[in-house]
Amino acid sequence: MLLGTILLQAAAGAGLAKAGAALGAGLAVIGAGLGIGKIGAAAMDGIARQPEAGNDIRMGMIIIAALVEVSALFAIAVCGFIL
Repeated sequence: MLLGTILLQAAAGAGLAKAGAALGAGLAVIGAGLGIGKIGAAAMDGIARQPEAGNDIRMGMIIIAALVEVSALFAIAVCGFIL
């Protein structure tokens, strides 16, 4: 009896978990896109102000953008496991 009740409640909550996972994956993608956009804009602004530091700024931009992408991919993978 108790096991049946627990299984019934788990099945009812599964739809909510899937909706939350889909929302989480969407927010991770939107956040990563906004973050990389800000990184690119700041890097281009910095290169425009100091062209001689362009290579250093570009290298930092690429490293930070890669870290943002990895964190977004990790968030999407976690949300995918929930689905």
